[in-house]
Amino acid sequence: MINTAPYGAWESPIDAELAAAHDGAPEYLAFVGEEVWWTAPRPTESGRRALVRRAPDGTEEPVLPPPWNVRSRVVEYGGVPWTAVPGPDGGPLLVFVHFADQRLYAYEPDRPGAVPRPLTPTSPLGGGLRWADPVLRADLGEVWCVREEFTGEGPSDVRRGIAAVPLDGSAAEDRARVRELTDGPHRFVTGPRLSADGRRMAWLAWDHPRMPWDGTELRVAELDADGTAYGARTVAGGPDEAIAQAEWAEDGTLLYASDRTGWWNLYRTDVPGNAGAPAGPPLGLCPRDEEFAGPLWQVGLRWFAPLAGGPIAVLHGRGATALGILDPGTGEVADAAGPWTEWSPTLGTNGTRVVGVGAGPHTAPEVVELCTATGRARAIGARHTDPVDPAYYPEPQIRTFAGPGGRDVHAHVHPPRNPRHRAPDGHLPPYAVWVHGGPTGRAPLVLDLEIAYFTSRGIGVVEVDYGGSSGYGREYRNRLREQWGVGDVEDCAAVARALADEAAADPGRIAIRGGSAGGLTAAASLATADVYACGTVKYPVLDLTAFATGETHDFEAHYLESLVGPLAEVPARYRDRSPVRRADRVTAPFLLLQGLDDVICPPAQCERFLEQMKGRGVRHAYLAFAGEGHGFRRADTMIRAVEAELSLYAQVFGFEPAGVPRLELKA
Repeated sequence: MINTAPYGAWESPIDAELAAAHDGAPEYLAFVGEEVWWTAPRPTESGRRALVRRAPDGTEEPVLPPPWNVRSRVVEYGGVPWTAVPGPDGGPLLVFVHFADQRLYAYEPDRPGAVPRPLTPTSPLGGGLRWADPVLRADLGEVWCVREEFTGEGPSDVRRGIAAVPLDGSAAEDRARVRELTDGPHRFVTGPRLSADGRRMAWLAWDHPRMPWDGTELRVAELDADGTAYGARTVAGGPDEAIAQAEWAEDGTLLYASDRTGWWNLYRTDVPGNAGAPAGPPLGLCPRDEEFAGPLWQVGLRWFAPLAGGPIAVLHGRGATALGILDPGTGEVADAAGPWTEWSPTLGTNGTRVVGVGAGPHTAPEVVELCTATGRARAIGARHTDPVDPAYYPEPQIRTFAGPGGRDVHAHVHPPRNPRHRAPDGHLPPYAVWVHGGPTGRAPLVLDLEIAYFTSRGIGVVEVDYGGSSGYGREYRNRLREQWGVGDVEDCAAVARALADEAAADPGRIAIRGGSAGGLTAAASLATADVYACGTVKYPVLDLTAFATGETHDFEAHYLESLVGPLAEVPARYRDRSPVRRADRVTAPFLLLQGLDDVICPPAQCERFLEQMKGRGVRHAYLAFAGEGHGFRRADTMIRAVEAELSLYAQVFGFEPAGVPRLELKA
């Protein structure tokens, strides 16, 4: 029987606990011999990342028990935190980063009685000593990786480079045993990529004020037999060319993804062994107006992977992505068939096997294997199973709306959907505009039970890929240059108004919600747009001036020079666009959510904003969570946050949700 009930008050089997339990996705996967390993979220275990292995017979088991947490904090957003190879005794030799102390550890999980042993020391200075994107050099008894070392207490008192750590543990108490491989002329680096003969090393580098999607350099150095690097030089890239990834091909040429044409495409170049000789001209392997890479938010992301014999596994697309096999000789790409329309930037290869993390509108992220010999793709790990009837999932629509001046604004619309409920005739649903973080990012179109939590109760969700988002070429990405807090706000408002004009959404019951950079957009929207009845703001940027003058981490310390403009030249722009300076214009109720351990968007930003709201009579709530950083990982936090958000909407939009604690809103 279909029940008639107001939008928002529909009963749903998707509760907050279920949504939290399914939050997160497999990451950083690779082959270890014939096995496939990856990191997996564990929201109910204090949000740790477990390392999981899948044997050839299909069995899965954890490599490390709690509380081991395989996660790096390099540039705060982290990067590849582990590597493993078959060890000398046949079992695997694993090197990983433990989140709690950021030390590198070595571990042989198949050796009886073995325990992880530290390879690196701790450092009392600032953020300490951190590691990411490791590569094992068993022939030299070393692991090579990015080294991030704080030299003082400030967030920008830091130096980075590529370093070699001895596997014998001698550096665990002696920092001097760590061998520097690069001379440190650049602020940021990725981990090393080694040629098949072990004689050359490639990596990416860039400097402030550029972000890695603005411009990077592809660096190459020669290697002596003892692993000494020499003759380092730049072979591609520059201030206005963003190279996102580089790998050596089987034939000794260098493959890389560059946006030199306005789209991240793949190129091949010859790099002579003579350190003084220039690299050959870049050869485009598949020139297309689509992306074969993306923004390098974490160190070591992988959008392509060379295969034996010359083919290349690639992730590519406009907006949504596909997994395909590129024939570099013909430029043709054969895509894998299946329900997966979004792929995470992590790939592993072994012979004719390719593994990645795929998802779709009705499929949560799972580990997928593609056999290039047969063309067959199948889920082999973290397999999706429906915890409820899929009839409660939203049926998303891919839309392109007209923004100000007729510009395109891409979005995913998730209308309310529940097989057992309908709304009274003549009623329109409330909607929440979801703003992704970044802002150089994108909303992936995947099954998200947090979205389904709302849509199955009768609240629509629209995810907006505003101008500035990745996935649509550099021109679209650059649309936000010096326009952050303006262009994104306008694009989100245009989508909300369009849904209201189409009679798809109730114009009086539209909310906005965003986290991180999306938190600034959400807060700025509440202060400037007349579209929203309320908003949810999560771990946000609220004070642009403070953010640009040391109140964030080093990676994004100069990000605002492109997003807003140079502070010294346009200080008024920083003041005028900061929600903390526009608090007097906020009249709609709001919920503010913050992690107390957040060093990217620290709690001080929220506290200053709330100080400005005092005595203004605007209903609001502030929930701060101990033990949470930038982005929530613990199940109890996620449950509290999503239930509080629903309660906010219930109080503002006028419905009664069943079984949800009432959020106390204070004026």
